[in-house]
Amino acid sequence: MIDRRTLLAAAAAAPLAACAPRATAPRRPLRVVTFNIWHDAGNWPLRLKLIVDALRAADADVIGLQEVLQDSKKNLPNQAETIAAALGGYRVEFMSTSPVGAANRYGNAILTRLPVVETDTIKLEPFNDYRTALRVRVRSEGRLVDIVNTHLAHQPDAGPVRAQQINGLLGWLPSDDVPLVLMGDFNAPLDEAALAPIAIRGLEPALAPGAVDTTLVVERGHKSRVIDHIFADPRAFEVSGARRFADAVNGEFPSDHYAVMATLTPR
Repeated sequence: MIDRRTLLAAAAAAPLAACAPRATAPRRPLRVVTFNIWHDAGNWPLRLKLIVDALRAADADVIGLQEVLQDSKKNLPNQAETIAAALGGYRVEFMSTSPVGAANRYGNAILTRLPVVETDTIKLEPFNDYRTALRVRVRSEGRLVDIVNTHLAHQPDAGPVRAQQINGLLGWLPSDDVPLVLMGDFNAPLDEAALAPIAIRGLEPALAPGAVDTTLVVERGHKSRVIDHIFADPRAFEVSGARRFADAVNGEFPSDHYAVMATLTPR
């Protein structure tokens, strides 16, 4: 038999236990990748397999692809859709300056396995450079996040054009305080003046300056340059990891760029 004093003690402790704070489970990180896939250059069937293998191992929630091609004259389906189908579980958004139904369409894509709330696209000025950006608003761990993918002018002396494109892109984005992740092939290092408005916007690079010597594959004839970037809002995310990947397999590189991945932990 339990005595009266034991029962009273248990009753007194019960409200305190009920009011005790519950431990909250940590939010799952958001994993994002940017990868310039070099359209169909070189040995595309072999490179396709290497790209898919690299992306499957990365296991990203959102993937931004640049230099995505579809060409009916070459009997080449949309490369982003082909990659997504091989990976499984990803929705594809694709943007090109060429209209839907054109024989040749070249542009950028976002693959995501997160719920998509909204999408938007823009053609970046000057229009004769045929550059675009696309945005998907996804729901991640109960929070809305905007993911933007772009590819800027490539000429070494095109800093003013890149500046125009960045300013146009940032001015196009919604101003509703939804956290932003901006990624792509910027064709510029972090210290180029054209990218300064990104820092002014409050975004920080996931891959720390000096972390790698190049995101271009020098074996493909490029100079060492870090031009593929992921920028995130530090108020919303802590960068818990960032790395370069997609190295050569048996002497064959998946692309003429490396891929870059960031693991973003919600704050």
